[in-house]
Amino acid sequence: MHSTAAYFDTVEAHYGHNDLETTILNALVAAGKDPDRLKAEDLAPIDQFHVRGLKATSQLALDIKLDRDMQVLDLGSGLGGASRYLAKEFGCSVVGLDLNAQYCQVATTLTRRLGLASQVSFIQGNALEIPFPDGSFDLVWTQHMTMNIPDKSRFYREVYRVLKPGGRLAMYDILAGPGGEVLFPVPWARDTATSFLVASQVLVDTIAETGFDIHIWRDVTEAARLWTQATQERLYLNPGLLGLQLLLGPDFRKMVHNQFLNLQQERIALVEAVVRRPLLA
Repeated sequence: MHSTAAYFDTVEAHYGHNDLETTILNALVAAGKDPDRLKAEDLAPIDQFHVRGLKATSQLALDIKLDRDMQVLDLGSGLGGASRYLAKEFGCSVVGLDLNAQYCQVATTLTRRLGLASQVSFIQGNALEIPFPDGSFDLVWTQHMTMNIPDKSRFYREVYRVLKPGGRLAMYDILAGPGGEVLFPVPWARDTATSFLVASQVLVDTIAETGFDIHIWRDVTEAARLWTQATQERLYLNPGLLGLQLLLGPDFRKMVHNQFLNLQQERIALVEAVVRRPLLA
């Protein structure tokens, strides 16, 4: 079965990095930033680990009326960029959950450096076994995480469980397109062993069967293609710049190129959505 310790170890290893914190701090210094006086925008090139970066995070957040009384769970929180953005911009309390223990540790350190430790925390965990009681959160947030999850139904049942009645899921996902099989490697996987994309209609059906009401379903594939093309060009012009290549190493240029080809050839599609757990079951 896919949901084994060995499988999750493989996923975690894909995102693994030796001494990630030192690598990031050194890159910040090289980019002219002071690690002791960091601003959120200084980290945006590396802590928004998804297509279209900070712009995608801010756009999705605009679809939701957030306030400081809300409890938010960020699934697949990575280095914590989205978690910190939501806390800083809207005042809400955020818990980030990520499979990679090193990401959680670095996210915690960066959050402390930005003075947000009282609002944002991170724990290592499995999104198929979310370590919180039923009805704990007003909002579950996830960006580019479910591509690595084979059991989509189980994932959305867990999200539904931890949401309060009336709570919402805000999601930004990479889906299977009509153009054929994905070209690997890509930023979320080096081969088919850890990549599980579904078509848009399949995901709509899965979410509806779980019990969610769909409020927003927005295709952003073209915006993703343009952003990926520009990112690829920047990498060729300046391969040493502060960016996501710090997280994924020398394969990253090939990953970005393949991601562009996958978008250009309609092998993948990107969707932003907001769905709601009904007030009454």
